[in-house]
Amino acid sequence: MKAIRQYEFGAADTLRFEDVPDPTPGEGQVVIDVAAAGVHLLDTSIRAGTTGGPFPSPELPMTPGREVAGVVSEVGAGVDGAWVGRPVVAHLGMASGGYAARAVAPVAALHAVPDGLAPESAVAMIGTGRTALGILDVADLAADDVVLVPAAAGGLGTLFVQAVRTAGATAVGLAGGPEKVEKVRRLGADVAVDYRDPGWRDQVLEALAGRKPTLLLDGVGGAVGRTALEILDVGGRVVMFGWSSGAVTEFTSADVVAGSLAVVWVTGPRMLRRYGGLRPLETRALAEAAAGRLVPVVHPFPLAEAARAHTALEERATSGKVVLVP
Repeated sequence: MKAIRQYEFGAADTLRFEDVPDPTPGEGQVVIDVAAAGVHLLDTSIRAGTTGGPFPSPELPMTPGREVAGVVSEVGAGVDGAWVGRPVVAHLGMASGGYAARAVAPVAALHAVPDGLAPESAVAMIGTGRTALGILDVADLAADDVVLVPAAAGGLGTLFVQAVRTAGATAVGLAGGPEKVEKVRRLGADVAVDYRDPGWRDQVLEALAGRKPTLLLDGVGGAVGRTALEILDVGGRVVMFGWSSGAVTEFTSADVVAGSLAVVWVTGPRMLRRYGGLRPLETRALAEAAAGRLVPVVHPFPLAEAARAHTALEERATSGKVVLVP
């Protein structure tokens, strides 16, 4: 079969499209004929060997990929044969072989794909969707919120904009470049602004006509995150879950006291130690997509072009969830 292989940590061109032996399921495992494999910004850090935090770098050589959707083609010992032929989706864990035509998954990780949900959408929700719901649970959206969403054209951001609108709150989406801004506007954002414009702060405040953001969903950090924090209303909340800019949003106790801010970090150990685990979030995410309440925006690439997909993601040249299609 075809798969992406990596023999050294480094740039995107370390990802090679090769022929490899077909996998064999062990006890308690299945083989999935992959129809879609998810790509996340974390995958680029894993590839570069710079994951840090609670995520150690995997041993090399490896086949990257943490999320797959497809059809079960083979089962191992101890697995009910009724799984064969069923459309499924699974989160595999760190760098666990998803960038391939076939992937091995523990049967305990499988979810049946809801009727009518495309593999690309299912794979978007099993990882990115579950993270979005975990963040939104902490954010505790209310109809009177004004929610500032940096990177609103990304995999998480597009889901946040939809969730904010569903809650009856006001969605303020920040995106990089006119094309992405227009996509965010089409998703239903009440305000959509290009954060690359030096005057974006004033544009947001002018568009809100006297109101201020009450909630910041910050996965970008850096200068954008800092400016966004500074325009929050008194008593605002900051939910932090990443720093795609390369730097965490800076704040001090003085910011918290002066603005009466509530700041909470959601992802990493807190998410992993979530009461009940992550599986309930995965189930909810798939149900939300199947019901049409959260519709993932997907940016597909051929499996053979995984390196190009990584580069595009790192250069912020993608919209929505990046997915590889064998």
